[in-house]
Amino acid sequence: MSGEQKMKAKGEQAKGKVKEAVGRMTDDERLEAEGQIEQAKGHARGAKEKAKDAFKH
Repeated sequence: MSGEQKMKAKGEQAKGKVKEAVGRMTDDERLEAEGQIEQAKGHARGAKEKAKDAFKH
């Protein structure tokens, strides 16, 4: 996995976790959902990069 893409994936996951937590604390369902979506994007980006790496070797 390229370092840049790995960092983006981890960043999206972390940002999503923060948004989700803030949304829960403030009872903001929209912010909580945005956080969950952002985490899913990060997981998808990571999975895509892992698949690309698997085909390189």
